[in-house]
Amino acid sequence: MAGELVVGFVARSLALISDAGHMLTDSASIVFALAAMSLAVRPARGIFTFGFKRAEILSAQLNGATLVALGVFFLIEAIRRLVSPAEVEGGLVLVTALVGIVVNVGATWLLSKADRSSLNVEGAFQHILNDLYAFIATAISGLIVVLTGFVRADAIATLIVATLMLKAGYGLMRDTARIFLQAAPSGLVPAEIGARLATQPDVSEVHDLHIWELTSGYSTLSAHVFVHPRGDVSSVRRSLQKLLADSYGIMHTTLQVDQASRIATGDVGCVDIAHCADPHGPHFLSPHD
Repeated sequence: MAGELVVGFVARSLALISDAGHMLTDSASIVFALAAMSLAVRPARGIFTFGFKRAEILSAQLNGATLVALGVFFLIEAIRRLVSPAEVEGGLVLVTALVGIVVNVGATWLLSKADRSSLNVEGAFQHILNDLYAFIATAISGLIVVLTGFVRADAIATLIVATLMLKAGYGLMRDTARIFLQAAPSGLVPAEIGARLATQPDVSEVHDLHIWELTSGYSTLSAHVFVHPRGDVSSVRRSLQKLLADSYGIMHTTLQVDQASRIATGDVGCVDIAHCADPHGPHFLSPHD
């Protein structure tokens, strides 16, 4: 990174300088990822009843934010260079970028073997992968400058780098925002799950259904279930937990299962008047009642 920054100023290459800035965030992203992993494995205690698992999501969001901020900065600078191009030493740019490609291929390969289901690890991987793309674009721009003298190629390469940074950063911020807002995990449809739970034997009603991710890959569900007056509460709870684990991969469930005093019908609306007056989530009636 330091070498690239020095060469970038000497060669007057915005593409190399933007790459160096990106590499700075690469280093920071790996530091953040390692620190977040260390926090995430700490046991729950005191007021932190969930532990520090969301430290990984904070790290991923920070990585996304830095990518977006740097992407915007270099996008503006690239547009300025397109309007007022500066002389660029294409040979220095080409050699430095080729060295960078070799280094980043190795780094990308190492991180590709990690568990990228974690948004934290994915954030670090996206930084390194985008830096590899950036070096390729920079090498091409250096070659064009050497062969043709077209110095605006440097600014065009910077535009490509900035666009890649914005794309990766936006994706990370979108995915982490989904978790912070406690939206249902991607691929899980609460309405579909709730309706299916309500169709199970002896289930009269399902309400207050909530599905969210504590951290990436850690799906959680809670719901209030009313069982038919003649049904077995314990048996229904076990069957619903098995259904959620087998069909949807949701292993962390909290089900409040109560015996219904009467059967819910479409006319009545629900078996618990208190919950009808103060709903806390989606409401599903059994189609069999």
